[in-house]
Amino acid sequence: MILITGGAGYIGSHAVVEFMAAGYDVLVLDNLSNSKIEVISRVKELAGRDFEFIQGDIRDSALLDRIFSQYSIDSVVHFAGLKAVGESVQKPLMYYDNNVNGSLVLFEAMAKAGVYSIVFSSSATVYGDPHTVPITEDFPLKTTNPYGATKLVIEGILNDLHRSNPLWRIAILRYFNPTGAHKSGRIGEDPNGIPNNLMPYIAQVATGRRAALQVFGDDYPTHDGTGVRDYIHVVDLVKGHVKALNYLEKNQEIIIVNLGTGIGYSVLDMLKAMEQATQKTIKYEMAPRRAGDVAACYANPEFALSKLGWQAEYDQHTMCEDVWRWQSQNPNGYSN
Repeated sequence: MILITGGAGYIGSHAVVEFMAAGYDVLVLDNLSNSKIEVISRVKELAGRDFEFIQGDIRDSALLDRIFSQYSIDSVVHFAGLKAVGESVQKPLMYYDNNVNGSLVLFEAMAKAGVYSIVFSSSATVYGDPHTVPITEDFPLKTTNPYGATKLVIEGILNDLHRSNPLWRIAILRYFNPTGAHKSGRIGEDPNGIPNNLMPYIAQVATGRRAALQVFGDDYPTHDGTGVRDYIHVVDLVKGHVKALNYLEKNQEIIIVNLGTGIGYSVLDMLKAMEQATQKTIKYEMAPRRAGDVAACYANPEFALSKLGWQAEYDQHTMCEDVWRWQSQNPNGYSN
């Protein structure tokens, strides 16, 4: 059985569907701070079978000890964490407590229970402002915000854990920019409040929930002046987790892998692609650059292919179609 922390969240919920499709039994732990209970019933519907859900926090050591003693857990897939860059700048202590302290409590409970296999959800933010693109896994690490710093600290803890005890099997997966939704339109990204990420914001403008998209910066050294990112379909992303766990089952080591497409799209590229998918004109207005944003960030995904046999399959058009199917069928997210 796999314990999936944060399994009711955007990426976690899609991961539960894919792990169950791959034949794994799953236990989901989520405190529902950035997700809704409705997700669980929809994921069960998509998976076609039942799984256990526990509402709780990874910082609750007594709860984690009970989970590891009560269930026969072989591996952990660790998504639970706060993830808004801007909020992390405003509330750094909350991010260090939730992300770093929560991970420490989880790793300690795993060690006590003799569960040494983990796939960790890291981020391309650990590369900071890259000196060049595309980004390979051996690039220098530095961060421009507390969110990225928490990911970097947790990566360091995992590296130290493996050095201290080679029984640990660890996959650190550095995500680029997840987007898209399950093709059914039943699950997708439903952020609390104003979206921090580009694609749900564009989709909410298209439904009339937001007035216009603010494009932060039109003077970057890119093909149209707006920031360039590596957008990856969430289903491709979570299939990378299944591949990573398959790898750890056969290899006792620590691996660090970029999960991206290797293709950079600008903000305006994605806006135009969403206009095609929605058949609507999407209003936008230019705004000054945001502090901490970089001009371009996209992956070299070759190591993921050679190490895990994984590569992204879904293109920009499919990402946008799936975002729109989710948003148009669920204009208020899971609160419909």
